[in-house]
Amino acid sequence: MSRCGIVTTIRTIRTWILVALAAALLAVPAHANPAADLLEPPRDPAKIMPTPPADAFYVPPPGFEAKAPGTLLAVRTTGGIWPTARALELLLRSTDAHDRPIPAVATLLLPNAPWTGPGTRPLVSYNHPISSLGSDCAPSVELKQSRTNGILPIQLLLTKNYAVVVPDHQGPRQAYAAGRLGGHIILDAVRAVLHTPMPGLDPASPVVMTGYSGGAIATSWAAQLAATYAPELTITAALIGGGPTDYRLVVPAMNGRNAASGVLLAAALGLAREYPELLSLLNDNGWRLAQLFKDMCVESESNLGALLPIRVEQLTNVPDPLSVPIVRQVLAENRPGATAPRMPIFLYHGRQDIWIPYASSEVLYRDWCAHGARVRLQPLPGEHFIVGVTEVLIDHFWVEDALAGTLVPQGCNHN
Repeated sequence: MSRCGIVTTIRTIRTWILVALAAALLAVPAHANPAADLLEPPRDPAKIMPTPPADAFYVPPPGFEAKAPGTLLAVRTTGGIWPTARALELLLRSTDAHDRPIPAVATLLLPNAPWTGPGTRPLVSYNHPISSLGSDCAPSVELKQSRTNGILPIQLLLTKNYAVVVPDHQGPRQAYAAGRLGGHIILDAVRAVLHTPMPGLDPASPVVMTGYSGGAIATSWAAQLAATYAPELTITAALIGGGPTDYRLVVPAMNGRNAASGVLLAAALGLAREYPELLSLLNDNGWRLAQLFKDMCVESESNLGALLPIRVEQLTNVPDPLSVPIVRQVLAENRPGATAPRMPIFLYHGRQDIWIPYASSEVLYRDWCAHGARVRLQPLPGEHFIVGVTEVLIDHFWVEDALAGTLVPQGCNHN
């Protein structure tokens, strides 16, 4: 065997060992024959989809596909720590990235106190940075169990007496990083809230959308799609922070680099759930990892990346997967910037962000401005997690300025 062949063999064995170790370290749920699945992984897309929730509430009624996007299909009261608001869980009709009908879920928090401000009560779409692949990681599940870091920013928004809707913007396949899908679900969640009689809300209620990191992906697309997909909505502004909106810039910064690598692999697998043609690129190790990741939340993804950083190239036999035409097409379809949002946009990003480079927001800023958008780009000191903590205060204080129309000046502004 040549030296090149030996090196390739060693790398293949190393990757297989890493995947097997990860399965042991992270306690993969039992399969019918887990050893056989690792040795000879089945190349079945159904086996790498998230385990569906057992709750019948999430099963849409027959014929839901014929309903209009944003139609409310079912509603129930739900739990969580909400002393000043009533919590409702919504099942609604939405659209996937290929314009096919899908069921979607959102959580609505309605303040108990009456709205005493001008006009009707505002609605804030808080688009959680889900960044996970499992159904149990969806905001609707974590909010019920009071185990999400989204509770504090939502509580602070409720202190302003705003209504808050939290969409499960990754859809039923938990397709993390599929931006167009997320944009549809956000807009349809807002539709479901405003088109259905809810106390203190009506179709004219002003809406602000906000999302950070993984939530910024979906929020960027909701902002861009609103004019054509949901033109009837009154969306006052969108606040978008730390967004990995240009995957070409994100891959070099995250690929095989400690905890970031696990999240990047989850994003690649999330996209493959929405664009199954990408699955043809996986080798056996790719299919093994896809089974391992199928129900993971972001914490486990990060733990895997920190313990056993694996590069995307180790999961395929293609030397440069980013050069493959289908990969380039999917990445292009999920990169916002080609159309100007009709509402003011506040972009913010950490200058020292090593996971998601600041250039990602700069590129989006330039693209949207070139099409005539109204955008303010605000650099902030710190890396991804420090600015993520700042997002709590940004939502609390700056949503009010967004509703007043003073947060984003006319034209384009880059501080």
